[in-house]
Amino acid sequence: MKGNNVKSGKGFCFTVALLIALVSGIFFSGCGTVLNVRRDVFVHAAGNITHEGLLALEETIIRLDGEGAGMEEILAARTQLNALQGTVADPGFEGVLAAWSGRLFLMEGRMTDAQRELNRSHSLSPYNIPSLILSFRLERDLLMRLAMIDSSIEIEGAQGELLAERGRALFYLNRFFESVAAFDSAFILLSARPFYEQAYRDFRDRAWELRNLDTGADDRTMAIARQGEMSWRDLIEITRNETDLLRFVTAGRDWPVETIFSQLVDRAFIPPTQDTSRLEWPSSRPASSDIVYRSGAAWFLWHLHAENRANRGLLTQFSSRFANMPNPRSPVDDIDIGSPFIDSILGSVQSDFMSLPDGRNFAPNEPVSGADYLVMVRRL
Repeated sequence: MKGNNVKSGKGFCFTVALLIALVSGIFFSGCGTVLNVRRDVFVHAAGNITHEGLLALEETIIRLDGEGAGMEEILAARTQLNALQGTVADPGFEGVLAAWSGRLFLMEGRMTDAQRELNRSHSLSPYNIPSLILSFRLERDLLMRLAMIDSSIEIEGAQGELLAERGRALFYLNRFFESVAAFDSAFILLSARPFYEQAYRDFRDRAWELRNLDTGADDRTMAIARQGEMSWRDLIEITRNETDLLRFVTAGRDWPVETIFSQLVDRAFIPPTQDTSRLEWPSSRPASSDIVYRSGAAWFLWHLHAENRANRGLLTQFSSRFANMPNPRSPVDDIDIGSPFIDSILGSVQSDFMSLPDGRNFAPNEPVSGADYLVMVRRL
């Protein structure tokens, strides 16, 4: 900065503000107003004003970020944001709003608009945390994104928002142990804003589930494993990519997933329904996009096991035994002994491909995550 600018009151104020920002993360927006970007508290000559509206907006956007947002929810958040504009005559406040606006544009996939809002935020209020996170999200290269986050943490300190963002980046880089640690630290620091943990808890828990999986797995497998749910299509991709268990269908040929799915349905490796309470099969066929539940996973795994062992007798191993008992009782509380799934479920549990979550019930209607299925099929 040139000397004549530094000597002016405005230039001097900006220089001091910049130095303080670099050291402590607090940015002065004009000599009479201070923006503490960590707590979104603005200090005016008249006293402290806590902007509850800004905190409410932050909660709205973070929840959408964690849970996923449809266009209706994004438009509602945009309306909430617009209502705050102009309520405080402070460029720092408007800079934070611009950063949150950019986050909403990102949710819509409008990258150019998000970049424009980032530039506007920087011009109004450099170094505010929401704009930093927006800049991370606009970086497509995950390793570069992580480097940006770590550099910001060195300057800003261990801010909860930055650590949460670090946890997300590590999650997508398949560095799951580190991801869990980052999220856990972030949740402690953000305890006054519990919506962060509520929004990102699923990320943290999936990282914990995946922590023992090696990073040498196929990229597509790891992408599916990070999902909270998976479809039959996903299940087939993991099985094909990580095992040879489908060679009896493909004979080593590189078939499309849809072709493999159709073959598996025709050969009864995929059941027409996953409803364990139905005693007769419906006439309809399942779709490859259907979500896989624990009942369906057990059916598929047990049929693969019988095929792998060349022993189709395993498919009726338990039901044939029950048929010779006078008053048989299901050893699993939530599976009827007459269910078509009884052999698959008991066999998968007995062989330790799957388990009883509470020791008594199988929870057949719970969806199976990609991470859970990868563990199951590797056991098989």
